[in-house]
Amino acid sequence: MKTLFINACVRGESRTLTLAKALLERLGGYEEVKPEALGLKPLNAETLRRRDELLAAGDLSAPELYEARRFASADRIVIAAPYWDLMFPAILKIYLENVTVCGVTFRYTPEGIPEGLCRAKSLYYVTTAGGPIVQNFGYDYVTALAKGFYGIPQTEFISAECLDIWGANVSEILAAAERKIKELRLSD
Repeated sequence: MKTLFINACVRGESRTLTLAKALLERLGGYEEVKPEALGLKPLNAETLRRRDELLAAGDLSAPELYEARRFASADRIVIAAPYWDLMFPAILKIYLENVTVCGVTFRYTPEGIPEGLCRAKSLYYVTTAGGPIVQNFGYDYVTALAKGFYGIPQTEFISAECLDIWGANVSEILAAAERKIKELRLSD
């Protein structure tokens, strides 16, 4: 089973990465993608024109679509992204913008409804936060894409929160999140 690990943690000592590694250990082997290292840029007029040309020509094997093909072919997706200002690091948005490709990760039905083309049945979203996560726009956004565009029916949210609150027992909060990971029913 191919697990694609999207590592949007930019700090070397990332608590989010620590939790993600605990999950990945349970899942077995994985292929890691570090969006920060890919040199991806937000889509612009030129990159959209090029993508439209490739899709019109039916050239889904073009190098520009490699990340979308890799994403679509994964059996499981794990995203590790710290919780920053109600969201996630901007590089994850750029990555998702680049893999959300009509004809590769989704298509439109004749009625104009998105239909997923991704093989994955589950997506795990791992995050940590210095305070409580009150509004989770990051996870909500990823879940909307997973279910509404990619065709990934199951998403799981794994978090450790309130890590930077005065007096917090960071080790215990992380250990509790790791215990939850051990108790997760993993989908095949």
